[in-house]
Amino acid sequence: MCRTLATFPTTCLERAKEFKTRLGIFLHKSELGSDSGSVGKFEWNSKHNKEKSFSEDVLGWRESFDLLLSSKNGVAAFHAFLKTEFSEENLEFWLACEEFKKIRSAAKLASRAHRIFDEFIRSEAPKEVNIDHETRELTRTNLQATTTMCFEVAQGKTRTLMEKDSYPRFLKSPAYQDLAARASAASACTSSCSLAEPSHT
Repeated sequence: MCRTLATFPTTCLERAKEFKTRLGIFLHKSELGSDSGSVGKFEWNSKHNKEKSFSEDVLGWRESFDLLLSSKNGVAAFHAFLKTEFSEENLEFWLACEEFKKIRSAAKLASRAHRIFDEFIRSEAPKEVNIDHETRELTRTNLQATTTMCFEVAQGKTRTLMEKDSYPRFLKSPAYQDLAARASAASACTSSCSLAEPSHT
């Protein structure tokens, strides 16, 4: 890593700035307001989110769907993409289930379970996810004795659908391709700058 910004070539600084700007534009519309799930907004200020980690994060999204879902920035970017396809409900349901599993109060668990079911699972739900009738009825039955696992089957099928369908399209989208190219350039600049640093003994 470079010790100061002054050690970067001007072109590297320009590329890094342009990369951050492009990423910010890409994520601008990614604002989740769902009560049943939450996603951290794109993080610019964390001490870990410096130029190198920005680019590594973006490039890591194409390595696996798990890496994408484990990145707050990746989730925000994927959500922005899904909104362009009018299919963001799948990700929002998956995220709602992840938050649901963290609940420890039995009363809150039951209340949240019914809210998630009404928002995503029941027929004609406002954000109805694409699952088969059998899974929908199984989930309905699970609500009679609510546990943190009552959405496990529905969540798994929704995740599989995203991984096989939406995720490949996200990686091929012009927006992500542009981001990945800029991330690669920013990463190359960071690496070359690091190599150019004089060693101190």
